[in-house]
Amino acid sequence: EEPLEVFTLEQTIKRALTANLDLRRSKEAVKEATAIRNRQGTNFFPTLTATYRYTHYNEEMASPSFTIPPSPPFFPGGTIPGYVLRPEDEYAFVFTVTQPIFTGFSLINGYRLADMGHDSAKLNRKLTRLQIIYKAQEAFFLLLKAQKILDVVQETVSQVFAHKDAAANFYEVGLIPLNDLLKAKVELANAQQELVSVQHNLELARSNYNIILHRSINSPVKIVDVFSYSPFENDLEYCLKVANRKRLEVKIATLQLKMAKAEMRIAQKDYLPTVTLQYNYYQLGTEWDVRGGEGILDTYSWDVVAEAQWNFWEWGRSYFQVKEKESRVKQAQLQLQSLEDQILLEVKQAYLKTREAEKNIITLKKAIHQARENFRITKERYKEQMSTSTDVLDAQTLLSRTMTNYYNALYDLKLSKASLYKSMSVESIQ
Repeated sequence: EEPLEVFTLEQTIKRALTANLDLRRSKEAVKEATAIRNRQGTNFFPTLTATYRYTHYNEEMASPSFTIPPSPPFFPGGTIPGYVLRPEDEYAFVFTVTQPIFTGFSLINGYRLADMGHDSAKLNRKLTRLQIIYKAQEAFFLLLKAQKILDVVQETVSQVFAHKDAAANFYEVGLIPLNDLLKAKVELANAQQELVSVQHNLELARSNYNIILHRSINSPVKIVDVFSYSPFENDLEYCLKVANRKRLEVKIATLQLKMAKAEMRIAQKDYLPTVTLQYNYYQLGTEWDVRGGEGILDTYSWDVVAEAQWNFWEWGRSYFQVKEKESRVKQAQLQLQSLEDQILLEVKQAYLKTREAEKNIITLKKAIHQARENFRITKERYKEQMSTSTDVLDAQTLLSRTMTNYYNALYDLKLSKASLYKSMSVESIQ
């Protein structure tokens, strides 16, 4: 049997943040974006390339020999032999340094794009953390609510069972008719059926809690109850202002819009020429050590090449690529506007639910005392046969419903406050 761990709300959130796989993945995504940005930065620097090449020709190339006739008395004549122009086997070593000079601003825009991707990854990590905190609070309060509802239903079953026994005793002595006893038995069966349903709901809430904390789904759970609550002190305008300023989804969407614009500028690079500077060092030879040989006229040499290249006609390929990126920019703009509207609605909805739950708690606190007193009086009247079994059952149902509504309002307040803080992108532990 696994040891029983006791979790407070703070411990629940800490455990969820430590164990959550999505948060680990988001951390790796930040590392990936950092590597992409660093890689993009290397494009500003020269590229060094070394090439070692062996070439075998079908035959060596040589100059023809020719004979010079004698020219007495000074020159006796003779034959001048030919010499190798190209050897049959040639080894070459080439060292190249290539430096981009102008690339139609694609390098700077590419680096800016990678840098914004890095910022976006960090914001997504914060967003993932915020969502995990909310899910941990949600699982915690739903589990508390399920436990409280179970307590209420168990108490209801006990009270209805006691009433059924009292009704049976009254029936045996002829004080009440049979239908009063039957009502008590039916009500007991209904309460027991509800108890089974509530027990299953509690088991599901416990399993969901374990999954959020990345524990075994059937692990025993004990959490510290939270009875206290505090009203939300700020008004709706404050919440909307904070959401506009801090909402992570808006920041991410704004970055995506900027990234779409950067991609459009990168696509426009083909409208301009590219300029590169290249330095080449050559070393040739007829053996593997490339140290010259017969037929190698220049063993060591170098050159510097400045090259400008411009693809000025590609049948509209660059034009359509730019149009594609422009469309993506417009889509990102519309997505940002739609997101801003959704966020305002989400904040207002969470705020109104919070206010509703606060008012319900105040009302239901008074109603609980009234329902308890009504149930007590009705039971006493029933003992004196001044009220019917139906009156007792109605009073019990009223008390049970009032208690259930109270706990629903209490934990709905905590859930709605957690949702409100999440909608403002504020980390908060109630």
